[in-house]
Amino acid sequence: QVQLVESGGGLVQAGGSLRLSCAPSGRTFSNYAMGWFRQAPGKEREFVAAIDRTGDREYYADSMKGRFTISRGNAKNTVHLQMNSLKPEDTAVYYCVLPYTTQVANEYDYWGQGTQVTVSS
Repeated sequence: QVQLVESGGGLVQAGGSLRLSCAPSGRTFSNYAMGWFRQAPGKEREFVAAIDRTGDREYYADSMKGRFTISRGNAKNTVHLQMNSLKPEDTAVYYCVLPYTTQVANEYDYWGQGTQVTVSS
């Protein structure tokens, strides 16, 4: 199992922006679809966004459309999540997945440590 390292979280005021990054800790040989999920306190983990292996197609949860942008990095199997116009309800731990296969969080067996995003009002 490839270990994933998420970074870029922090504390930001409502309306602000953050850019999250995710990269495998070891070497990978092929590009895979990747995705982001998040889990807020007391809530189930939910799908945020995904991108196909070539970067040509992006998928977003409805509440993130127009505010979040997922993109692939230059290095193999790295992915970023640009989050703009952040709201307090975006406060959560954000996780990436590799490979991305489904929007159903329970289908994944492995999660990294995640990165905490806190949006103050």
